[in-house]
Amino acid sequence: MPERGPDKIDASAAKARPHHVQDVSRAVLRSEQAKRWTKRYRTEVAASSSSLLSTFVAYPLDSVKTRLQAYQFKSFTDCVLHTYKTEGLHGFYRGVWSPLASITLVRTVSFSIYQRSKYAIDDWMFRTTGGSPLVIANTKGALPTLSTVACFGLSGATAGAAITAIACPFELTKLSAQISVLMADRKDGCGTNDAVRKSYQNLGTFRTAQNLIKHRGWMGLYSGFHLHLLRDTIGTGIYFVTYESVKQILANARGTSPTSPLAVVVAGGMCGLVSWACIFPIDTAKSIYQRNCLVGGRGKAERPRIHFFNARMYRGLGVSMSRSCVVNAIFFTAFEFTKKRINRMTFDEELLREHGA
Repeated sequence: MPERGPDKIDASAAKARPHHVQDVSRAVLRSEQAKRWTKRYRTEVAASSSSLLSTFVAYPLDSVKTRLQAYQFKSFTDCVLHTYKTEGLHGFYRGVWSPLASITLVRTVSFSIYQRSKYAIDDWMFRTTGGSPLVIANTKGALPTLSTVACFGLSGATAGAAITAIACPFELTKLSAQISVLMADRKDGCGTNDAVRKSYQNLGTFRTAQNLIKHRGWMGLYSGFHLHLLRDTIGTGIYFVTYESVKQILANARGTSPTSPLAVVVAGGMCGLVSWACIFPIDTAKSIYQRNCLVGGRGKAERPRIHFFNARMYRGLGVSMSRSCVVNAIFFTAFEFTKKRINRMTFDEELLREHGA
């Protein structure tokens, strides 16, 4: 049997090894790049994944809330039974895909803008007054101050105003999907055009948007924008002030980390309750106005006035607050947990530098 020469051995080894080694190197490099990217965008990653979970769990309550705002029902139970009787279980999840996409996008962008605004405002306040609101908020034993409330409130309001341009069309199509059956069956709310009212029934998100453009033009996608902007600017500011302040108070009272599980769950639930209690009449006016735009065709929609402390404007508040409490408790728990896990991740910076990645 002839001996294999060195050249033949090297050639066979070259065939056996380099491809495998190269594959492993690429896999390792991709893994390290993914870890670095995840750490860099940990806020966005945590917000998007947590939003998907919390939105899906609490969507049926949001659907009932919208129906109660836009139409007359005897009670929460009456609305639930009517929805189940006429539309089945699917009725509670009608239009869920639009908010799953939109709320995830909106929350991700919102938290990203909030984080950047928070640090920018903190830096400006430190240079102006010599005190840092974020340092105060993370100081053991310190309570919320005017500067921390201003910092969190302005940052939240900035985020809320910025995301309205993205959120308004999605929320309008979601509302249409949730009440499309009611619009077809009922004639209340200034809608007299039967063909227009019934044309929205059982449409998906994209076809609803097409139908809206057909009846009201491209700007129809932004019907109710002024009310949406007002609601989200005020509501998001209150939302973040409540979350950060309650979390700070609870953490200091127990001598624990501001991101301890109990502080996060309670603060998450409270921020939803407080913000909705403050802005609910604005949200109701928005829902009624958007419904009027949908059923009114190209005609000018009636603009409802915002009446605080009027029982009509608070219909569905209990459902909305319950839903918001559940959503935000789940969201912030998942958000803080995910961020902690990402923060503990490590990656090989030297390896990435060597490969120019």
